[in-house]
Amino acid sequence: MEPNRLEAFSDGVLAIIITIMVLELKVPHGADLEALKPLLPVFLSYVLSFIYVGIYWNNHHHLLKACRKVTGPIMWANLHLLFWLSLFPFATGWMGENHLAPLPTAIYGAVLLCAAIAYYILQGCILKGQGDSKLAAALGSDLKGKLSPLVYLAAMVAAFYQAWISAFLYVAAALVWLIPDRRIERVLAECE
Repeated sequence: MEPNRLEAFSDGVLAIIITIMVLELKVPHGADLEALKPLLPVFLSYVLSFIYVGIYWNNHHHLLKACRKVTGPIMWANLHLLFWLSLFPFATGWMGENHLAPLPTAIYGAVLLCAAIAYYILQGCILKGQGDSKLAAALGSDLKGKLSPLVYLAAMVAAFYQAWISAFLYVAAALVWLIPDRRIERVLAECE
């Protein structure tokens, strides 16, 4: 399989995930600002998840651009990642509808954690399948990639004590990832 086919399939799945998340936003039954107030937690959880899906889409795109051939393990690792990302609408809606209640907030973190692990596995499969030391060097120690799961774990625990700490940690992790990762782009530019 060509990498562009895998990328196109993944892009379609991610577009559906975003569509499902936005469909969870219900239209208020009033025409004033007060009618929007109860929807604020759902909307804020949607915004956070939209940002996370965007981060995964961006990084996934760069990672697949470095992939010259798609192997069976890469396809399965990609499906594994898409599985966890497909749970974002459920976790997002549950957390938002329940105003950061402990269990839904912890489950949101569990989905983020599993998606991060799945991305790490996909990255490893691509590195193994390509045998490219330049790509491995570009990824380096991947400090953000290693710290994020620890932040998600801390947020999951915090959800049962102070949910606002969990929300802060989820937002902080997303903000760290908003800074584009140019390591792979640099390696690809050098190879051209």
